[in-house]
Amino acid sequence: MSPFSIAVLAVSMSVDAFAVSVGRGAAIGRPRLREALRTGIVFGTVEALTPVIGWAAGFAASRYVQAVDHWIAFALLAGVGLHMLHATFRAGEDAAPTGRSLAILVATAIGTSLDAMAVGVSLAFLDVDIIVVAVAIGLATFVMSSGGMLVGRLIGERFGKIAEAAAGVALCVLGGLILFEHLSAA
Repeated sequence: MSPFSIAVLAVSMSVDAFAVSVGRGAAIGRPRLREALRTGIVFGTVEALTPVIGWAAGFAASRYVQAVDHWIAFALLAGVGLHMLHATFRAGEDAAPTGRSLAILVATAIGTSLDAMAVGVSLAFLDVDIIVVAVAIGLATFVMSSGGMLVGRLIGERFGKIAEAAAGVALCVLGGLILFEHLSAA
């Protein structure tokens, strides 16, 4: 996986956390830097761990599905991307909790990172260094979540939805590129 692909993946996986952080920042009003950094650390840590968990599960199953691994990677990435697009167009449904408690923050981080676990499964079928990918996803999520909290009151939740839609499209394209590269090489 090229550094560009890793960067696209990291940013795409971080956008849902960004959208939630923008909403949290808007709801809290004037979040302090400490609150923004705490949000970034929690979201970034969870988002970095979940693709590793998914990768381990996918790696365990990879020898059984090697002939169709490119199709699985495509289906998972495109599925997550389409889910993100669908979530963008749901008006006000599943709004993220905006409380300041650590338990709510962790639960929200887990909820936004399930897509990263599915992507981790697909990465098990590719030749990638999962640690590099996980660190990239974690750092991107930390930066985007912390920044999302701080700018939330300025730009509101609408921009977060647009960013989530763009990330969904990027994941669909990334899945398509993986499929295209594999099929054109055969």
